[in-house]
Amino acid sequence: MAALLFLLLLSISAVHADEGPYIGVNIGTALSAMPSATQVVALLKSQNIHHVRLYDADASLLAALANTGIRVVVSVPNEQLLAIGSSNATAAAWVARNVAAHFPTVNISAIAVGSEVLTSMPNAAPLLLPAMRFLQSALVASNLDKFVKVSTPHSSSIILDSFPPSQAFFNRSLDPILSPLLRFLQSTSSPLFLNVYPYYDYMQSNGVIPLDYALFRPLPPNKEAVDANTLLHYTNVFDAVVDAAYFAMEYLNVTHVPVVVLESGWPHKGDPSTEPDATTENADTYNSNLIRHVINSTGTPKHPGIAVPTYIYELYDEDQRPGALSEKSWGLFDSTGLPAYTLHLSGSGLLLANDTTNQTFCVAREGADPKLLQAALDWACGPGKVDCSVLMQGQACSEPDDVESHASYAFNAYYHGMGMGSGTCYFSGVAAITTTDPSHDTCLFAGSGGKNGTSLLNNTSLAPSANSTADQSSSTRTAIFAPSFLKLLVLLMPAALQLL
Repeated sequence: MAALLFLLLLSISAVHADEGPYIGVNIGTALSAMPSATQVVALLKSQNIHHVRLYDADASLLAALANTGIRVVVSVPNEQLLAIGSSNATAAAWVARNVAAHFPTVNISAIAVGSEVLTSMPNAAPLLLPAMRFLQSALVASNLDKFVKVSTPHSSSIILDSFPPSQAFFNRSLDPILSPLLRFLQSTSSPLFLNVYPYYDYMQSNGVIPLDYALFRPLPPNKEAVDANTLLHYTNVFDAVVDAAYFAMEYLNVTHVPVVVLESGWPHKGDPSTEPDATTENADTYNSNLIRHVINSTGTPKHPGIAVPTYIYELYDEDQRPGALSEKSWGLFDSTGLPAYTLHLSGSGLLLANDTTNQTFCVAREGADPKLLQAALDWACGPGKVDCSVLMQGQACSEPDDVESHASYAFNAYYHGMGMGSGTCYFSGVAAITTTDPSHDTCLFAGSGGKNGTSLLNNTSLAPSANSTADQSSSTRTAIFAPSFLKLLVLLMPAALQLL
């Protein structure tokens, strides 16, 4: 068992080291009807979400995330900062309870210490770095420091004069704390966590920032913002803020700390009189463009081609959050798992919510367990009433003769036969939505070239959208889940993970 654990840790380290661009999602819990932990994880699985940030280290959520491969950022809430920043023993106990007790079955990748402490709790700022150091020491003692990084989320407002980015600098009053903090991040190979909200930048600019510039909409060259010092062209607020952070770190002689945007998004509802731009259209535009921007490794003008991993704020609408209507309306889903709005992600490959503007297909998830695929294929061709005769030897879709290819055809036929309804591309988590047409040679998949695929079912008396291959704990839940809406790299955990 010890050897197996060692090999598992090595494989996790290798996966972390060369991971490509990704989008994550924040999971807030200020809901009057918070879904259960198993329901939350079922939604994450059905939506291809492989990176999440928790605002605490909730034991039930961590238990539900075990053996999923989903990478998790756990957090130290602000109210716990005093105790942890004042006591090495308290920090060690926190790591033992909230990290070591769950790792590696829960793929914990980082600890976010507090939330915007320097701006929201300035009196507690002197305890921030001690807390991070104590937590790092506890990770070292547990041999987890190579797998779990320690950082703290900052509001982008700590950057003053963020345009032009080349002249940006951090609030000088924070230098006594920020300088050693950034050196700590550099010495531990940890990222700078930054919260970037172009919505607020736009709202507070009194018309100086154009809406299109905040929303990643294409701009004509004469409308792009140009940094006169570097001659770099900026087409959106997000890139300008991220590059401002890089330049501000350089000003403090820190050059090897990557930026991870831990929160970004756009509210889909607001008071029409005071928040007229908090709309579903703008939320769709911002998040859809942001997702493409990150996943395509667009990078920033200062670091082109280097993706900025970003976590969308947030998974659920939080009806119990205080303040304006918009504060309650940042979610991608409501508490029942229904999408708050439809993202438009044409050409993004694997998705996390239905894109009605683009043809979508349901295929076998890459790396899925062949036994689970076979079971799902058997169900689709049996109780699922898919006409699988085309998969027989000598028929148009018999080749490639493997379970993944055959399952993809059957899954897609069922998905289209059910009208591409929410939850009809799940199959116990071994299926995924894609915008790439899987048709090949003479094998045409349902939905290709506008076919609706209904003729590929043996009759029209179809099963409910939650098919029988779904486990009992999530079958009713997946019936109301939307198909996936963003391209993410699938994190393949070793099979050994299941043996621990």
